[in-house]
Amino acid sequence: MGMVLMEMKYDIPEIRHGYANQTLYVDLSKKTIEVKPVDEKMKETFTGGKGFDLWLMWNGLPKDRVVKWDDPENEICIATGPLGGVTTYPGAGKSIVTAISPLTGQPIDSNVGGYFGPHLKFSGFDAMEIQGCSAEEVYIFIDGDEGLVQILNAGDLPDNAYDITRILTDRHTAKGGRDISVVSAGPGADHAWMGCLNFSWWDNKREEPRYKQAGRGGTGTVLRNKRVKALVAKKERLTLEMNGPADLDMLKAVAREHSKEILELDSQQNRMRVVGTAHLPGIMDEFDLLPTRNFRAGSDPEAKNLHAEVWEETYTNSGKGWDGCWRPCAINCSHCIEGFVPKTGPFAGKKVIVDGPEYETIAGCGSNLGIFVPHWVAELNFYCDAYGIDTISFGTTMGFVMELFSEGYIDEKATGGHNLEWGAAKAALAVLHEIASGEGFGGEHFGKGVQYLKGYFASSGADVRVMEDIGMVHKGLEYSLYVTKESLAQQGGYGLTLKGPQHDEAWLIFLDMVHNYMPTFDDKAEALHYFPMWRTWFGLNGLCKLPWNDVVPPDNSETDEPAKVPRHVAFYARLFSAMTGRQVDGDDLVHMSEKVYNFQRIFNIRQGKGLRVNDSNPPYRSIGPVTAWEYESRQERYDSQLQEKCGIDCSNMTSEEKLAKLKEYRMEQYMCLTDAVYKRRGWTRNGVPTMEKVNSLGLDWIPDLVTIVKEHQADEPPSHTLPESDEGWK
Repeated sequence: MGMVLMEMKYDIPEIRHGYANQTLYVDLSKKTIEVKPVDEKMKETFTGGKGFDLWLMWNGLPKDRVVKWDDPENEICIATGPLGGVTTYPGAGKSIVTAISPLTGQPIDSNVGGYFGPHLKFSGFDAMEIQGCSAEEVYIFIDGDEGLVQILNAGDLPDNAYDITRILTDRHTAKGGRDISVVSAGPGADHAWMGCLNFSWWDNKREEPRYKQAGRGGTGTVLRNKRVKALVAKKERLTLEMNGPADLDMLKAVAREHSKEILELDSQQNRMRVVGTAHLPGIMDEFDLLPTRNFRAGSDPEAKNLHAEVWEETYTNSGKGWDGCWRPCAINCSHCIEGFVPKTGPFAGKKVIVDGPEYETIAGCGSNLGIFVPHWVAELNFYCDAYGIDTISFGTTMGFVMELFSEGYIDEKATGGHNLEWGAAKAALAVLHEIASGEGFGGEHFGKGVQYLKGYFASSGADVRVMEDIGMVHKGLEYSLYVTKESLAQQGGYGLTLKGPQHDEAWLIFLDMVHNYMPTFDDKAEALHYFPMWRTWFGLNGLCKLPWNDVVPPDNSETDEPAKVPRHVAFYARLFSAMTGRQVDGDDLVHMSEKVYNFQRIFNIRQGKGLRVNDSNPPYRSIGPVTAWEYESRQERYDSQLQEKCGIDCSNMTSEEKLAKLKEYRMEQYMCLTDAVYKRRGWTRNGVPTMEKVNSLGLDWIPDLVTIVKEHQADEPPSHTLPESDEGWK
């Protein structure tokens, strides 16, 4: 066991109405540990989870300058929320991680499963705040049974996430691993800006720690920069009563109703308990939304090799059934491949367990690279987890590199000798192994992501204009895996986000493309107000979104607003009321999120981001076809749009001429949508929350926030005029 460098004993508080009413602060530079109080104003304004994380960062970071990701003052914060740790509710085991991102330079947040957040809260802390940099490798241990926090030397720990978790679980458990959760990164996070965090949970059926990832934006990179190998939280006993609900009977009732509905209906809908998010590749492929070969197209004849039925056969049940990343979760979507044997790298020839892969990994490390062999997708997934690398950023970055290579814009000299043609699975894995070692093209360049690589390849003579169009990155963050060319609403759902193109803020592509729920600009603007606010609410409370809309009531389509799943919104309002004693409805839940959403936007402005200029330059491939091949592969569609929407007879035009006209029209549509969304959100045309909005949300008690807003109120770019029909091109 590592040497104890610092420790603090504390009294474990009684949790009341979902709150421990205190947070944990660790300064690694000074080797100090403190407890900070949580007051009613903090709860009223920020609710919990991501809100608490951001508030702690707002106060903890220097306010006189922009904080860089590798500054010692940068913080990594982890919280659950007042509903996190409800032992009877599906999806109530989430943690939310925040930090200043290495990729974006602004606050990033990631919602992740596993037991750490609930263990942290039941140990007595609503959030954990880590600042400073250690002079040596350390890990932090929180013993919620003994009331003890320790900083320990981690010099004896290995590098990869799996071995770290196994050793620390065995070292600290009192119940065979069931009372332990470990957060770790891996050697890839030491050398890349796309490092992720693995949060462990105990699979009772397999008696093994399993993992969920806080993937986006490089939080694993921040943890490793601070020389932290792992965080460990121990709590032997978890009960429903320990959360101190205001109305225990109501809480039990709504939990029973929601779980019962999932158990009855899941097999008739998305079959989450059987295939989880792997049900999506086939659906996305059918509707031309599955990214193939760097988002050039949305379907491919070979994509059938990655459809749900293939993964259903690949995932191993072994008669054990499935467990969930939270104990009582009725969805139980955490599938895995047991006895998997990698063909490359340090685990070659050894039997391992692969967690997932989930949809984003299947698309990002599969179809988007022209790789349609499940084994290679699973092996990329396994090593990304072991090395602490975000599969989404890895897959989107590799798709960018493969297109440049396959089209002759770069060669093996630029890629360090790797032949990165489409489908080159072994070469992609070789780059991934280089990231872990910190050597070669992977370790020195690739792991820094698309935005960095555009500059790197430009120095080798690659076409800058082409890279700007096809490099699927915005605000510094690589795109998650949906083709948005034919969904203006989802273009806004990626481009007008707080943290970059990540679908957890607004997943509107199906509502827009398939159901046509939002035909006008006003409809789209309303959706791009409501859904980011609603989805933010899950991150404030320590909840998973899947029970909300992946299994829906049988009569949901007959409701006035089926996209919102109103019966489930009512479930969550009852759940929050039962826990906190605050009687709320669906509108109140959205209002909670609006406070934090606007606060985060202003935090971005404080970091030198968060204005219209940051929203208005997405890669054109996210909006329309870039190449003649893309246009010609869907020529009938695009010709019809030019004729019907633009009034252009394109029968005698070349593909290049058509591309130019279509781009002009679509970019104007995106700018018009931006105006409409800003107006609906109560922001200026420059994307700044107005003082009227700040006052209405009750954020005006924060003086430095008000100062930032007032400083930016006068900056107004010209507006874009909506078409008379107020209809988008869809």
